[in-house]
Amino acid sequence: MTYSKFITEDRLEPKSDNLAERIGLLAEVSWEVCNKIGGIYAVLSTKARQLKEQFGDSLVFIGPDVWSQENPSPVFKEKKTLLKSASSKLRLPWGITIRTGRWDIPGAPIAILVNPGATSMHLNEFYGLMWERYRVDSLHSYGDYDESCAFAIASSIVLKALSEHLGIKEESIIAHFDEWTTGMGLLNTQITMPGASTIFTTHATSIGRSICGNGKNLYQYFNYYNGDQMAAELNMQSKHSLEKAAAHAADCFTTVSEVTARECEQLLEIHPQVVTPNGFEPGFVPKTTKYNKLRREGRDRLLKTAHAITGKTYNDETFIIATSGRNEYRNKGLDLYIDSMAALEEKIPSDKNAIAFVLVPAWVKSADQTLLHNLNSGSSSGSETEFLTHRLNNEDSDAICCRIRSLKAEGRFRKLDIIFVPSYLDGNDGIINIVYYDLLPAFDLTLFPSYYEPWGYTPLESCAFGVPTITTNKAGFGQWVLDNFKNDLHNSGVMVIDRQDTNYPESVEQISYTTLEYICEGSKVRTEARHAAFLTADKANWNFFIRYYNEAFRIALTRNKERN
Repeated sequence: MTYSKFITEDRLEPKSDNLAERIGLLAEVSWEVCNKIGGIYAVLSTKARQLKEQFGDSLVFIGPDVWSQENPSPVFKEKKTLLKSASSKLRLPWGITIRTGRWDIPGAPIAILVNPGATSMHLNEFYGLMWERYRVDSLHSYGDYDESCAFAIASSIVLKALSEHLGIKEESIIAHFDEWTTGMGLLNTQITMPGASTIFTTHATSIGRSICGNGKNLYQYFNYYNGDQMAAELNMQSKHSLEKAAAHAADCFTTVSEVTARECEQLLEIHPQVVTPNGFEPGFVPKTTKYNKLRREGRDRLLKTAHAITGKTYNDETFIIATSGRNEYRNKGLDLYIDSMAALEEKIPSDKNAIAFVLVPAWVKSADQTLLHNLNSGSSSGSETEFLTHRLNNEDSDAICCRIRSLKAEGRFRKLDIIFVPSYLDGNDGIINIVYYDLLPAFDLTLFPSYYEPWGYTPLESCAFGVPTITTNKAGFGQWVLDNFKNDLHNSGVMVIDRQDTNYPESVEQISYTTLEYICEGSKVRTEARHAAFLTADKANWNFFIRYYNEAFRIALTRNKERN
């Protein structure tokens, strides 16, 4: 039975079971605690309020201390007296240090930032132990493997020391680890704290992402892939074996969608005990008055930026489209987005104006100085880049730049303009200077035509901010929409297209025609679509989805008893 069938049921919430009384410490370890890198940050930061209301300060998030006095975390508020002054009283080996504080997000949960000190000097000992116990192959490691393992092991050491400091019994502890980057910590916790219950969540399998990132067809040959074989072929043995070992060893293994659950079964050879779909925290969405203000300000800034780049004048009726997310050209559907916008240009009526934005971080050198001058002076001379807001260090090799330039050389993007904003939208990028969530209301439509997308926070966020969106059935969110709503912009605020390995041209046409139809709709229909998007996002509220985490906690506690 899929999670979608539980949306309006209470079967996962037995009334006689009080988890808050059974759990003395609920600790979640992730590289993205107080450290915004990707979608996992959104998962943790938006579910925190619900968990905090349920477990209070028994909930602790553990993340890496990658910050300095010169570059402090903008969301970590240090408070040394938390957890009985654990930051100064824990006795930790190898120069491991911690800082305690509050994560400045809804719920303000306790956060511990861990500096692994000299843990890396002892990795070979752990690698040997993990090979003997779990057959984790660390011999082929490279890149961020050692750094991730050092943090994960240090976190498990901190977790044990903290539980002893607070006098919490192991059997009332749940240790939750996210992604392969913390897998070594889970395995070490099972060795050093066998009474503690463990949960492992993979948000995307390392080998599945690698298959797609290397241009191989994941879906056409899906049932024939062997994870171990592909890991050897793609030099992913260490990450894959660690992830697979953690998934099998955990008392409860979870993932975020049925799409990824099938992938885990094929590539990790285990089906998750629970699928925990990603919800959204409604507190991130501004109320009506502020929302309308943000929409006006955002549109004004986007249109002025476009004017300064192209030299063209755009009226208030200009239709503004966007995509955003991680810079994975094929996986995130950036290829399909750009090509669909080129196809849309051929279809769009002469009386309609549209701009397509690509809001995807890249290797930024600096803000484009000509554009900056034009914005400050109000000049309409245009920019020499024709589509970039920031100059890149690798403009000649960046896949997005190369594709846009290629299409422009063919005479495309003259009627419909495409603009690439390659900087993180943190409010200080030098050009847009508006944070992403505050900019979202400015758009009329978003497109996220992903090829590989375990869940898909970007289309869910778009809906939550009342912006209709187009995504694919290869995203967990897209599949959830298909399972629960009518697949139509007007009725759900979401259109889910079928993306396969062999139907790229058909997908381009479907996206371009759907976008064209929506551009040509009247304001009343667009208002209804925006309202429908809000309603769809409401069904993905953490109020509904937190129950799947509670089920994972129960399973972990039960299976831990069996394991011991």
